[in-house]
Amino acid sequence: MSTDSPVPAALRAARALEDSPALDPAVDRVRPWVAHLLERRPRFAALLHGRPLGHALHPLMTDAPLGLWMSATTLDLLGGEPARPHADRLLGLGVAAALPTSLTGLADWAVSGRRTQRVGAAHAVLNSAALALYTTSWVLRRRGARGAGVTASLAATGLVGASGYLGGHMTSRLGAPPRRHSGPATTRATPDSDETDLPGGTPA
Repeated sequence: MSTDSPVPAALRAARALEDSPALDPAVDRVRPWVAHLLERRPRFAALLHGRPLGHALHPLMTDAPLGLWMSATTLDLLGGEPARPHADRLLGLGVAAALPTSLTGLADWAVSGRRTQRVGAAHAVLNSAALALYTTSWVLRRRGARGAGVTASLAATGLVGASGYLGGHMTSRLGAPPRRHSGPATTRATPDSDETDLPGGTPA
């Protein structure tokens, strides 16, 4: 009897993105432009990659907008009327925090393998749609259309969840971003597999 577990549908979808050449035209248009900017500003590139920390900065940065947005959603659903201004403030801060976070992700994406770049393109589309919805939510709230604003933020939360799955896939399954950009090589005689670069974004 086989002991193999069935592949979850979400993982099958992520792997389909890895192998989808339909995403290559978008990758090929954007990546050279980002790579050129990184090459022209090596110190800034090192900061975006997290070299001063010794590992990638982007996963750490994502905690800020996600935490702010999740806190805003919690207040929307459970805080009642007194919590409304606090929820709105947290929502706006999350939008502001998303902008530098996206720069770190874009920098890592540009130096990753083709499979990661394909998944990352879908990740970026979902994040952009979510950011647009969160921004729309903030504007609607400011204009007094609170119900529509909360609905928009709840829809954005769903997109962020799907995008987060793809982000986890890139780091845990594809080994992105390449370690050499964010810190020194390991000094262990026999490094763990996740301490070495996976060529071309090959899945683990």
